[in-house]
Amino acid sequence: MHDGQLQVMLITSRETRRWVVPKGWPEKKLRPRGVAANEAFEEAGLVGTIHKKPIGTFHYYKVLASGKRVPCAVDAFLFEVEQELEDWPEKGQRERRWVSPSEAALMVAEGGLVGILLSLAGMMDRAES
Repeated sequence: MHDGQLQVMLITSRETRRWVVPKGWPEKKLRPRGVAANEAFEEAGLVGTIHKKPIGTFHYYKVLASGKRVPCAVDAFLFEVEQELEDWPEKGQRERRWVSPSEAALMVAEGGLVGILLSLAGMMDRAES
């Protein structure tokens, strides 16, 4: 949630500059939603409340600097934004942009994420009817 509306924060990846959602590697001491909250802060400067259950999972291949492709699974969570910081750890490395779920679906490359975003857009359409 952002400004009382369901919106998606997209950020650019550091190397390819593609539009992506904040995400990170698993951490032993954190549950997936804790990792998601940390990444939202580090990569996009967002502070807030993350929902307990993921709204979906998508898969993609992370290409490492060595060129090796690593399969990754990402749990996607809804996040109610309470604060959007002007300065954050990766500010100089990324752009960020708020967009509607349907616009986000047109901007990202991961097919599974597109599906999750289109589902969110459909939920919004049904709620407004």
